[in-house]
Amino acid sequence: MSGDATGGLGPSDDRSRPAADGGELPATGGGELPGGGGGGELSAGGGRRSARVGERPMARRRLVLALAAIVAVAGGGAAVTALSAPDDERGGGSGSAADAKGLPPATAPVTRGDLSNSSQQDGTLGHLGERKINAGPAGVLTWVAPAGAVVERDQRLYEVEGGPVRLMYGSEPMYRTLKTGDKGKDVRQLEENLAALGYVGFDVDEEYTAKTAAAVKRWQKSHDLKQTGTVGPDQIAFAGSAVRVKEAGAAPGDRVAPGGPVLTVTGSERVVQFKIPVSEAESAKTGTRVKIRLPDGTELPGKVSAVGKTASAGEDPQDRTPKISVTVSFDEPRKVKGIDQSPVTVDLTGETRKDVLTVPVNALLALPGGGFGVQVVENGTARDLAVELGMFGQGRVEVSGDGLREGMKVGVPSA
Repeated sequence: MSGDATGGLGPSDDRSRPAADGGELPATGGGELPGGGGGGELSAGGGRRSARVGERPMARRRLVLALAAIVAVAGGGAAVTALSAPDDERGGGSGSAADAKGLPPATAPVTRGDLSNSSQQDGTLGHLGERKINAGPAGVLTWVAPAGAVVERDQRLYEVEGGPVRLMYGSEPMYRTLKTGDKGKDVRQLEENLAALGYVGFDVDEEYTAKTAAAVKRWQKSHDLKQTGTVGPDQIAFAGSAVRVKEAGAAPGDRVAPGGPVLTVTGSERVVQFKIPVSEAESAKTGTRVKIRLPDGTELPGKVSAVGKTASAGEDPQDRTPKISVTVSFDEPRKVKGIDQSPVTVDLTGETRKDVLTVPVNALLALPGGGFGVQVVENGTARDLAVELGMFGQGRVEVSGDGLREGMKVGVPSA
């Protein structure tokens, strides 16, 4: 289940609080949340910047700590846009007695305690790096590696008319037949693979020499191939590392042409992927330690290995909260069991702040003069109080400020 660090605020949430015009709430990798003209600052480490109280305007604007449709994410943080919408004038609007007195529709207490941004996220077990393996030679396909198979260096990917095409590691594609006198990155890749397989006696560089050709002949002999000393796409294909076969694009008996699809492969290492609301991105930085619960109940340790750079709205029409993709790698991949695309649960360890004052996130106001505050309700009247923002988590935010104390009532949207 996904944690919700913003208490359910979304782009269309009509319970939002007033905001300054055009205010932006970027939450960087360090956890900063500057607002509306250089106001409040969020820092996971406790660093803060003062917020200022402005004059109360006749028409307030409600702060939508909602996440805009396009959100730039960098370094494990997220840039969050504060949308604004005009509110009713005090004393007008809905016509309720509370509105007439300038009071909020509801209140919540300022509480003191521990605040954590730990959360649980629903993820999916899978693999990364999907790509195509295309045919090198033309002819009739006579064998393909089966779906689910892991193919490592020098193992067969497929065969055309009995001739195997084997996997070698490298980022450059095998686009030509290599021979003595050739130069390039693909030559170095080939030589690196030959050396890794024990076929040595040449310098690993970008030049295909007679010594390279001799090593190629020894490799060809070991596989009962004609010893030509040249090697091309009809004998090897390059991929960055070992691959896992996802599916075949052709079946034995099919005729293939150079460049035609034969296999779809992924990386061989198991990973978990999930999407997290941008408001919670602070708890899923690269390197963050996690625990992953597999379908059989096994718990394995891991860490966040990658965080997406852009956010997108969810596919669920009931939840359009912008989210970013997070990838988790296992500390011990060989212990991972489970069918591909199986659901798993990821526990994000997060951070805990001890003995701090907090309010609901939707109690925050963007003050006209810049910065953030809360609306304190006492003795039947309401006033704005500037606050400094700390860590967000569990739908609440750490706050501090002159005159702020535990038990105070602050304005929040109606339920």
